[in-house]
Amino acid sequence: MVLRILVFFLFSIILFACNRSNEKGELADISKLETLVHEMEEELFLLEKEIISLKDFHEFLLSNRETILNQADRNKYTFKNGFSGNRPGSDSTLSSIAILRPQENYDEKLSDVFLTNSLDSAFSGIYYKYNFVAQVYSNSSNEISRVFPAYDIEEFLSKDIDLKSFNFFYQGNAENNPSRGPVWIPDVYVDPVGRGWILSLIQPVYDGDSLFSVLGIDITVDEIISRYLERGNENYLIVTKNGDIVAGNSESIELLSFPPLRNHVYRETIQEDNFRISDFNLFNSKNEEVREMAEKLLFEGQNHYFFNEDFSPYSAYKVSFDLLDWILIEINPTPP
Repeated sequence: MVLRILVFFLFSIILFACNRSNEKGELADISKLETLVHEMEEELFLLEKEIISLKDFHEFLLSNRETILNQADRNKYTFKNGFSGNRPGSDSTLSSIAILRPQENYDEKLSDVFLTNSLDSAFSGIYYKYNFVAQVYSNSSNEISRVFPAYDIEEFLSKDIDLKSFNFFYQGNAENNPSRGPVWIPDVYVDPVGRGWILSLIQPVYDGDSLFSVLGIDITVDEIISRYLERGNENYLIVTKNGDIVAGNSESIELLSFPPLRNHVYRETIQEDNFRISDFNLFNSKNEEVREMAEKLLFEGQNHYFFNEDFSPYSAYKVSFDLLDWILIEINPTPP
């Protein structure tokens, strides 16, 4: 009899431990998270419409190649070793252009530059219309990069760089994007021209059945943090479905037992080339409960999690994005 009571008692403890996070308190209202995700995606959807229009204009240039080349201003840019000679501040209407591997088919590549020079005005129109856009650009299969606004191109870009090895190009090719539509790249990456961690929307441009170029519109992670995640006193972070932290304010980072970085330090960190986003993955937290939270929210489909330890936060709630494979999580340090 005593043994049966003891077994029942131990079973009750185990059952309580398994379910205690669900019994901790009333579920919070997640409508504010849903509103924030909806607002973000509404603005991102506007960029999808812009990049489709930009693709249509680019294809118009290709279909009228002969006429446009006959009328092209061949003195708009000067080049040295494949790099355009303009610099930031010298002419705000110009992009930075790199003709990569200029020793190969230079005249053909220069002809493509002349053909697409009018993209500058289209790029600038988008850039100045949306204050959260960091840059607008095209990268061609013929190894020409055009980026607006202009930057110190020779400082950041090698003329031997392989554009096709970057996700902002290959995610737009026929293998990865057979529908030929706009694509958001869910994994942020270090921008090769020095703007830190970047979220990209890309759109392929075809000349018949051949991929001519891939257009892109970029938003910096720094802009996502300041624009969306620092409005009030909430502790928000955005993660991928694998647990990589895309963006988060400093408080939410610290609550999850990552290095206690202030927000400006976190921004400096994410702008360093040697930083790897996997270093800030929920499953790498020193707090066992944070790792369990990630398991429940990301892999088991729960939309909330209650912590139990005194040194942990109180609760976490999630809402998934539709346009991106991202998840918005709110970390609550104390009961509501």
